[in-house]
Amino acid sequence: MQQLEFIAPCHFGLEAVLKREITDLGFEIVTVEDGRITFKGDASALAKANIFIRTAERIMLKVGSFKATTFDELFEGTKALPWEEFLPKDAKFWVTKATTNKSKLFSSSDIQSIVKKAIVDKLKAKYNVSWFEENGAEYPLRVFILKDVVTIAIDSSGTSLHKRGYRQLVGKAPISETLAAALIMLTPWNKDRILIDPFCGSGTFPIEAAMIGANIAPGMNREFTAENWKNIAPKKVWYDAVTEAEDLIIRDIKMNIQGYDLDPGIVKCAMQNAREAGVEEHIHFQQRDMRELSSPKKYGFIITNPPYGERLEEKSDLPKLYKEIGQTFDKLDTWSKFIITSYEDAEKYLGRKATKNRKIYNGMIKSYFYQYMGPKPPRKDSKREEDEMI
Repeated sequence: MQQLEFIAPCHFGLEAVLKREITDLGFEIVTVEDGRITFKGDASALAKANIFIRTAERIMLKVGSFKATTFDELFEGTKALPWEEFLPKDAKFWVTKATTNKSKLFSSSDIQSIVKKAIVDKLKAKYNVSWFEENGAEYPLRVFILKDVVTIAIDSSGTSLHKRGYRQLVGKAPISETLAAALIMLTPWNKDRILIDPFCGSGTFPIEAAMIGANIAPGMNREFTAENWKNIAPKKVWYDAVTEAEDLIIRDIKMNIQGYDLDPGIVKCAMQNAREAGVEEHIHFQQRDMRELSSPKKYGFIITNPPYGERLEEKSDLPKLYKEIGQTFDKLDTWSKFIITSYEDAEKYLGRKATKNRKIYNGMIKSYFYQYMGPKPPRKDSKREEDEMI
């Protein structure tokens, strides 16, 4: 099968998690850049990447790259690409977004119109037509220019991949599904360990954890633009990918995942979102104050996104809140705690230096992922277990 190149953007700072996902699916990594990974695969990779990958924002089919420092070079470079291999005669295509960084070309609107004109010129000659009806499948284009290197790709996802379809209701300042999944995957948590989010909001962390634990593919219940690209990926590859996703779900799993929030309305919203995601049986949500957090179990995990100012009327409340978070979390002395926040003084008021602190960009907001690693649980004595079984 013909090998194609795909581009998967992700949150800055989480490239390693996305790289692992792509590799686990069996695709070949071409390049890893800040916030973006390029990989190779056949037509079935288009469906599998969209349906299975948890941490990418979208999957784009790369058409080509070239250098351009003038609009003439942009036009000629675009025109030279093999558009007839990607766009059928009735394709509806437009440049949905053009971004430029550290480059001589910087006008997004001019870049968009020049790229469109160059493609039209190329296809007029190839298809021997003077006008395009553009009444077929949609092929939205994206242009990236970095240090004068132009990359053009076709967006196969349509709606961003963070929109899984389950989150009908959200609270204030929600964390995105893709970011939540990536942060969970950065931790050593697994489905056999208790997980609590004491600031659960609309339930994104608990829901993404339950989907990871039950091996539910994040994109199996939504639609993608590329499902209509018969010239590149026939319907069969999409049916096959969804069937594979169904077969891989772990249906008899038992998990202990909990989400708390002070707001009873947002707790109901989280429960509804969990139902939509098909994981309500794996999560216990309740209205509860973070300061009441306790558990008789050892070696559990806290993964949470506490308020950091945008959700409080006064930032002056934050020192007291983070001090209380630190004091409450310290009581669970065998637990591992993971906190994402943009509050610069979080570590100071939490009262302890994090084992690791990773800088993450949550959209345009610079955030920090504080990782407080608890002790590893003791290994079970297999010989003793055997004796007990006899």
